[in-house]
Amino acid sequence: MTATYALDLAAVFVFALSGALVASRQQLDPVGFGFVACLTAVGGGTVRDVLLDRNPVFWIADPIYILAALLAAALVFLIAPQLESRYSAIRWLDAVALSTAVVAGISAAHEAGQSPMIVTIMGMITGCFGGLMRDVVCNDVPLVLRHGELYVTAALAGSITSALLALIIPDPLIYLSAGAAATFVVRGGSLLFGWKLPNYRHRPPRQ
Repeated sequence: MTATYALDLAAVFVFALSGALVASRQQLDPVGFGFVACLTAVGGGTVRDVLLDRNPVFWIADPIYILAALLAAALVFLIAPQLESRYSAIRWLDAVALSTAVVAGISAAHEAGQSPMIVTIMGMITGCFGGLMRDVVCNDVPLVLRHGELYVTAALAGSITSALLALIIPDPLIYLSAGAAATFVVRGGSLLFGWKLPNYRHRPPRQ
């Protein structure tokens, strides 16, 4: 089992959990749960594989990813009523999934022999696009665009950390773990302490 395979599988399962929790807030039926969970789970990795020209796309080559996403959807369908705060659970599950997916994208780009810049971009795409698709389909304001949510910033921090560290210490266990940790710390800080970047404020031109 390669690092990319293991990371992709972990990211798929956790992202599917977050997608299914969103489906529970929308009060969807079991098919809706499965659809949203799968879209969230494989969306970012699909975009990554298309851009990296990996053929076939990871979940087509191995349908176990879809089965894992459907298992997560079924699990949430059964236990969602027992969750006291679904939104809080969604955000923390999403933080874990983001951290895992970012390094899955980084690992795939490294295996493809890409430059540090492309490695960084692939980490961000893998981490962010599944959640973006989920929120758009469910008619929510995407987490990646909400003011005060360090989401893309967290993915960028983790991707840069991993890409740069790989140049110094070419040990996948070290640079992937560091990337996941950096992503989770920034995202977790945003959730716990309200960390945020300053937003643009329009200033009328002087007369």
